[in-house]
Amino acid sequence: MPDELDETIPASALRRITGLEPFPQPEMIPVQAPVVLMHGFGVGASFRRGGHLHEEALHLRSQGVRAVAPNVSPYDTVRARTATWNDRLQHVLDETGADRLLLIAHSMGGLDARYLISAMGWHEAVDALVTIATPHRGSSVASLVLDQPELVRDWLTDMADWVGTHILEDGSANIRKALTELTPEYMENTFNPDVPDHPDVEYWSYGCRAGKGTDIPIAPIFRYLNRRLYEEEGENDGIVSVESARWGHYQGTIDADHARQVGLSSGLAASFDSNAFYTTIVEKLAEDGW
Repeated sequence: MPDELDETIPASALRRITGLEPFPQPEMIPVQAPVVLMHGFGVGASFRRGGHLHEEALHLRSQGVRAVAPNVSPYDTVRARTATWNDRLQHVLDETGADRLLLIAHSMGGLDARYLISAMGWHEAVDALVTIATPHRGSSVASLVLDQPELVRDWLTDMADWVGTHILEDGSANIRKALTELTPEYMENTFNPDVPDHPDVEYWSYGCRAGKGTDIPIAPIFRYLNRRLYEEEGENDGIVSVESARWGHYQGTIDADHARQVGLSSGLAASFDSNAFYTTIVEKLAEDGW
């Protein structure tokens, strides 16, 4: 019977039909420490997705990376969020049995990570921090929101504070203070002088751009902010300028708006794969010996 089958269906054709490969899974990325993906401000990318970076963490797990993407309060200050991050990171160490971590942080999450390292002793466990579209020098968008008419500002802040308090069991919120601390003035004059980089930690960063000044489509929700921010700070992703995102060893500028960076698409004709992007970052960390 096997001889008759070989005559009617050549072995090469059988392999093409079945599509089987010796190792069909993605290659494992030999990164040494668990990777913690740290999310930024807001809840837009969280609804029905498990969190801003949940899907990216699961994708990294498919490549052998011990990746986690915890959630903290989306509308609170750096100091309030880092109190929660402190518990989340300790949980990762306890769960994995590791004594070192690699942090990849999006947007405000990068400020949280810097504070954890500089002010809360996490330099003892963190080997490297990679920030993506983090407002290291603040964002004029925060100033713009705070400058809205009082009635509008109060409605927005009250709604955000309610959501931020109830979206997590241990949630809290103070969006007005958080926005004040994201302004360029606060970041340059207070946060950055008080939160220096630690010499034992490697710092990488990526900036992101779309919309005005580029040929990269931007989600409609960001268009107004994108134009206003361009006037103040140049190329940006709708929330954070490229210049503000530069920190430590700059790894380059990514063509993606602030939503696409966490896997959200507006349906516009622009190609950006957030899973592939975060995978590339972890691959680079592995290549550098982390």
